[in-house]
Amino acid sequence: MLVKVRQFLLEIIGALLLGAAAAWLTASGSASWFSGFQFQWSGRWLDMKTFFLSIVLEAIPFVLLGVFFSAFIQTFVTEEQVRRWTPKNPLIAIPFGAFLGFLFPVCECAIIPVVRRLIQKGMPLHVGVVFLLAGPIVNPVVLSSTYLAFARQPDLAFHRGAAALVIAVIVGVLTLLFIRKNPLLLGMESQIRHEEAHAKALRGKLSMTFSHAIDEFFDMGKFLLAGALISALLQVYVSRETLAEIGQTPVTSHLVMMGMAYLFSLCSEADAFIAASFSHSFHASSLLAFLVFGPMLDLKTTLMLLGTFRFGFVVKLVASVTVLVLAVTLLWPV
Repeated sequence: MLVKVRQFLLEIIGALLLGAAAAWLTASGSASWFSGFQFQWSGRWLDMKTFFLSIVLEAIPFVLLGVFFSAFIQTFVTEEQVRRWTPKNPLIAIPFGAFLGFLFPVCECAIIPVVRRLIQKGMPLHVGVVFLLAGPIVNPVVLSSTYLAFARQPDLAFHRGAAALVIAVIVGVLTLLFIRKNPLLLGMESQIRHEEAHAKALRGKLSMTFSHAIDEFFDMGKFLLAGALISALLQVYVSRETLAEIGQTPVTSHLVMMGMAYLFSLCSEADAFIAASFSHSFHASSLLAFLVFGPMLDLKTTLMLLGTFRFGFVVKLVASVTVLVLAVTLLWPV
């Protein structure tokens, strides 16, 4: 009952944010209908609007890619096939989850609906978690962009991929050992019944694919908008200079870079170019923390995770990833 109430409230909040964002985007200075309320856009609000639009426009294509890939899996891949393809031995299954990241070049926005669908289809949770964390980093597109962004330090691309694999595998092992219940918000059985009802109501697999993709896009879209809005607000009102002054020791500099990666909510396929702009102010290991932590966890993906998994599981995932990224990047020989 509590879960249903929380889902209902999240749906209402998402719809309100969507409406407010649409109204905000249609406003253009004093000529808009906001002028009736004598609303003036200050410089900071215009900056915030620019950040919000840049995050949303950057993420939307990848979210669309993810929801269509998820809908394709739902329509064309059966539960039996997922179970048959996934290795039964955890010692093989966990590296298999990391290897999926090399095969499917999806960023952190697109991977959440894909992993949710694979878990619903029967993929073990610990394998899905490894794919969720490693996939947005170890794929060829992200590693290539990191190599180009750090032309003077190209080995950072290798360190980024290797550190991400180590952290994802450790979290996968922890999930295997300590998580016993299905953490998905909507239970597997009820979700499958819902999908079967869709299948009977629609004709043709192509129509089913588009129907699932539309449902999933609106399900994920409200969390993307909320995360982008909060991230834009923080980017405008929290200065980078203040954060750089705080990060004077190795631990605080790592925490500052991880905090910026979380707040900026950049796409993993472009964040290396932002990290490179900090190369004169921060040590390479702090930049590595930025490059690994952001694709695994940021503001918008945290909200998307809360719309997919139970609150307790998300808290454990956030805590374990934060501690491991900090510890591994502090010890990593960059």
